[in-house]
Amino acid sequence: MKRISVLKNTVQEYAWGSHTAMSELLGKKPPSDNPQAELWMGAHPKAPSRVKSGGKWISLSALIEKNPEDILGKAVAEKFNNKLPYLFKVLAAAKPLSIQAHPNQKQARQGFERENRLNIPLDAANRNYKDDNHKPECICALTPFWALNGFRKISDMLPLMERICPKRLENEVDDLLKQPDRRGLTRFFHGLMTMDLHRQKEVIANAVVNAHKYAEDDPVFKWIIKLHSVYLSDIGVLSPIFLNLICLDPGQAMFLPAGELHAYLDGVGIELMANSDNVLRGGLTPKHVDLTELLRVLNFQERDLNILTPQKISKYESVYSGKADEFVLSVVSVKKNMTNATFATKSVEMLLCTKGTARIIPADKKYTVKVNKGTSVIIPAAVEKYRIEGNAVFYKASVPLISPY
Repeated sequence: MKRISVLKNTVQEYAWGSHTAMSELLGKKPPSDNPQAELWMGAHPKAPSRVKSGGKWISLSALIEKNPEDILGKAVAEKFNNKLPYLFKVLAAAKPLSIQAHPNQKQARQGFERENRLNIPLDAANRNYKDDNHKPECICALTPFWALNGFRKISDMLPLMERICPKRLENEVDDLLKQPDRRGLTRFFHGLMTMDLHRQKEVIANAVVNAHKYAEDDPVFKWIIKLHSVYLSDIGVLSPIFLNLICLDPGQAMFLPAGELHAYLDGVGIELMANSDNVLRGGLTPKHVDLTELLRVLNFQERDLNILTPQKISKYESVYSGKADEFVLSVVSVKKNMTNATFATKSVEMLLCTKGTARIIPADKKYTVKVNKGTSVIIPAAVEKYRIEGNAVFYKASVPLISPY
């Protein structure tokens, strides 16, 4: 495969998805009958994209298997075992997603092998590890995007807890005051998540009553009320107290490494990650929760949020800095008066048009690919150079530049 090609992708329907956001992005008539949560662009075995080849729609994973160097590029094919290293998504959250974290590479490999030995089917509801890969990820807001990301500073956490649960969490707050460090935070979180159900219900009820008193002053308390309206007796309702609450503006992004506890709450975003579907959940979900495994992989380090904004690398392209070997996210903007929007490919790229219309033309000018809002394309490494003409905005997934030698 040596041509720029349009992708046909799978939309995942999960209960927390939107009936309108995905349809609007893909240019289809909203609303959809079922909630549409994620659009997958990539070669993950669960839902590989398809490409038209020889008059037929062929799985991208099958095409890569036949032509790894043409599609991925020599260096990427060698480094990532002839596999596409990233998974590109659109995420549309109309309801909060689960509190979750992802394993690092070693944990993913060990967990996948362990569950295989136990003969747990890959599609089983109680399966934690769907593959043997880690899952660092970047989320970039297309609309205002609310999320929880990483443990708050303990010094910020304590006053919130004292306001929301002055009596019911007295012992846990005292313990954290005495040991305001990583070990104290570990003990606090473990105690909160494993307390008996009767006490959890009492704590939640007390917290929600108090949250109504402060909801107009602080979105932390407003989100406790919102989470409670969906998950009545889940202790994860309190997560805005101990996790950083953020609203990303459109165009802002954040990077999530392995072990970082997080939850996406509301909004539409572009998501780019290592090619994995490994999720360890801790709450706010009807799906399988494995608290023991989650606690094993979590990073109990309090931290400030690092919001990413794109940094210009050319007249047409801006890049979000990240720390992943598998992927880099950038945004490409072209206008009709731009006559030389030319790009060089060092590895496989995927582009998703989120606004406008354009034409993508390879350097040899032998054909043109027309795109509009919602169209996604793959640009194999064999293309080497291409030009974009039109008036459009794209989000681009690629692999950080690496030498083939």
